[in-house]
Amino acid sequence: MKDFLYSLGSFSAGLLSNPISTFAIFYYVDVLKAPVEKISLVMLLYGLWNAVNDPLFGYLSDITKTRWGRRRPYIFFFSLPLALSFAFFWAPPFDASKPTALVLYYAVMIFLFDSFFTIVILNWTALFPEMYPTLQQRAKVSALRQILGIPSLLIGVAATPMIVARLGWQKMGVIFAIVGGSLLYLSLLGVRENPKFYSKETLKLSEAIKHTFLNKSFITYVSASFLLQYTYTALLAALPFYAKYVLKLNETQTTLLLAMIFVFTFLLVPVWQRFTPKLGAKKTMMVSMILWAILLSGFAFIKTFVQGLILACCLALSLAGAFIILDIMIAEIADEDEVKTGRRREGMYFGANALIIRLGISLNSLIMGLVLSKSGYDPNLPVEGQPASAILGIRALCSFIPIAATLLGIFVLRKYPLEGEYLEQVKERLKQMHATET
Repeated sequence: MKDFLYSLGSFSAGLLSNPISTFAIFYYVDVLKAPVEKISLVMLLYGLWNAVNDPLFGYLSDITKTRWGRRRPYIFFFSLPLALSFAFFWAPPFDASKPTALVLYYAVMIFLFDSFFTIVILNWTALFPEMYPTLQQRAKVSALRQILGIPSLLIGVAATPMIVARLGWQKMGVIFAIVGGSLLYLSLLGVRENPKFYSKETLKLSEAIKHTFLNKSFITYVSASFLLQYTYTALLAALPFYAKYVLKLNETQTTLLLAMIFVFTFLLVPVWQRFTPKLGAKKTMMVSMILWAILLSGFAFIKTFVQGLILACCLALSLAGAFIILDIMIAEIADEDEVKTGRRREGMYFGANALIIRLGISLNSLIMGLVLSKSGYDPNLPVEGQPASAILGIRALCSFIPIAATLLGIFVLRKYPLEGEYLEQVKERLKQMHATET
């Protein structure tokens, strides 16, 4: 039961983050008519802010010592501000008649939302390696987290166009904020912290940064993960444009298209859970990335709604594996780091990982803004009025560009060292260390 309660945080994280990552640019640019160039500039600055806040919040989490634990207080005190910032993001008091004010509001709200999201979800996620030390436990709970998280993807991404069509953007924001915030507080009932992991003397910030960013396992993992998750972010952000302008779908069809991805991912997660302990983390991620690169090519040529549904179902085969494995790999990196430093530093690693992922969001915003503007896309034109170059640009955003990034990620992942005999040595050394501490 505690595993289930803890894993509810995955539903909240998905419900609050995915509408932002998928529809933020579409809402402010295509619906509210904010200038795309200025929105892209905001996202660049947003990426620079993430270069500071993610590892900083991760470090602060690692060194926090309270009688309630080091992660719990952050989740408790910042879940409400997180929910409120989400709701206000979708309720700007300005429209296209005041473009500068609209862009500034977008900047303030997305910075606030991201800061609160980082504090809460980073601490919630950092509990995972500590609470579940073995690969079997991690695969089981990671699968449970995804089984609970994928419905939030279904609602937060796939169902959002339909919900918005009936209720509007503002009511959607309020409903998601209430549900997401409430479940974050409920997830605290499943949290277990071990005082021995934060009773030791902590590393100085400079030492913590050094041990993190000079760790070969982390650098190779995070480089591959950055490229993979950039492609995921790029695809989600471009799909509303792809559905509207390439496939010419209505809101219901767009919802069904997105829903197929996550419904089939939900069904395939238990399959990947069984194979992950046998394949190991590295091979699981490698297989997922190879499938992802192959399947993305479909967006270069499909033309109908039915073809889109088929491709969406196929994409789930890759996503199910990727969803399970990413946090498991950071957990193994944290294990190796404990062997080297004698301290549990999940917060720093998850923070540094979040930094790199957020840079991917900023990179996607820049590339997306550049491709849309240079290809001739005009939000004021009707669907049939978009030039052929704009359609080609939107296809490229879903296929050629993310395929190239995925292939580069596969090449980098080959250098990841935590596998085979070396990984077994790390696990054995960690078991010995914990045995002497009890």
